[in-house]
Amino acid sequence: MAFESLTEKLQKIFRDLRGKGKLSEEDVRAALKEVRMALLEADVGFKVVKQFIKGIEERAIGAEVMESLTPGQQVVKIVHEELIRLMGSETTAISMNPDRAVTVIMMEGLQGAGKTTTAAKLAGKLKAKGNRPLLAACDVYRPAAVEQLKVNGEAVGVPVFSMGTENSPVNIAKAAYSHAAENHNDVLIIDTAGRLQIDETMMQELVSIKEAVPVDWTILVVDAMTGQEAVNVSKSFNDKVGIDGVIVTKLDGDTRGGAALSIKAVTGKPILYAGMGEKLSDLDQFYPDRMASRILGMGDILSLIEKAQNEVDEDQARKMGEKLRKAEFDFEDFLEQMKQVKKMGGLAGIMNMLPQLGGGMKGGMPEIDEKQMDRVEAIILSMTKEERANPSILNPSRKNRIARGSGVDVSEVNRLVKQFEQMRKMMKQLPGMMRGRRGGMGGFGGGLGGLFGKMKF
Repeated sequence: MAFESLTEKLQKIFRDLRGKGKLSEEDVRAALKEVRMALLEADVGFKVVKQFIKGIEERAIGAEVMESLTPGQQVVKIVHEELIRLMGSETTAISMNPDRAVTVIMMEGLQGAGKTTTAAKLAGKLKAKGNRPLLAACDVYRPAAVEQLKVNGEAVGVPVFSMGTENSPVNIAKAAYSHAAENHNDVLIIDTAGRLQIDETMMQELVSIKEAVPVDWTILVVDAMTGQEAVNVSKSFNDKVGIDGVIVTKLDGDTRGGAALSIKAVTGKPILYAGMGEKLSDLDQFYPDRMASRILGMGDILSLIEKAQNEVDEDQARKMGEKLRKAEFDFEDFLEQMKQVKKMGGLAGIMNMLPQLGGGMKGGMPEIDEKQMDRVEAIILSMTKEERANPSILNPSRKNRIARGSGVDVSEVNRLVKQFEQMRKMMKQLPGMMRGRRGGMGGFGGGLGGLFGKMKF
């Protein structure tokens, strides 16, 4: 996640604060000095950081904290609330214009920010909500941009209107708007051309499109990996063309992420979505409160639940829950679970949403080797259906064949089979452990039983 380094630094600062009992003004100021440095290193703008720290200091050095029984926790609470305020407090959703049959969304941004892909991702999101979107290919300058939009549109099941590359973007936009109205599309998403840098010709073209068709939402797509430059780009587009919201892409990448913390403060415009991966489904509604919790290592359980609801087959999950409780699962089931985990963003993505794991643990999050998961998948796929269903028949000859088929050493096959059998034995013992005696494992088991009872598998 983009904020992993920032999360680790803030967690260390707050651990030190919580270990102090009563806090002095010097303690708070020293901690806020470290917070300031952590934010600047994360590429949050200097003016934004200055105002942010000032707001925290005004609240933290007062009776609210100093007279509290848990002053360290109170400071964390204030930082959490100020982070939410910095990113916009309220979640902003794209609304439809009730006065017109077609709501028009214009996508803009520099080349390389992922605008064309994001346009298709957004179309897919709106379609899933029951809308009937149409994509308009108005990038007539970049080679293969029109074809890219067509491929992505087909992948999300959304039609694409195009007139090739010989017509002007303004004429294409006008024709697309008429086409949408005639064909009962209630949303038109216009993919405009990006440039390698901001120039007057680019800006004038966008203004001309807005004058030619009734644009309801002008959405800027910025690349989080460009850091503070993303904020400068946002300000320029807002000043010259006007924007109604921002989509930040590549927030899952190896980036400092400061742009997401600065954009709202600099432009006054909300972040609408965050691009969290390369798949066309990897576009998440931006919730300032959830992002603040993730930055502080508090997790994001609500987003994790929503991902599970969207990606996991409920009936299949319930059957798997029964198999787990009876210790009847096999390698076929294990393979299916790995597929579900990948759909939800992989183990690292899931762990980032869990409190005390995603940066909240002392020393940071445990290293997750996604390549190891790929090797395990290759080993299981090299088994026959009979071997997956009945691992007990895996003799040395079969294991050697599986190792050759999956391109691993036979020791890795042996290790996987051994760990799998140990897991099954543990699941068989779990019911007895959960009953417990004299409160030993019983309390822990009862808690697990209650959790399983409330959740749907």
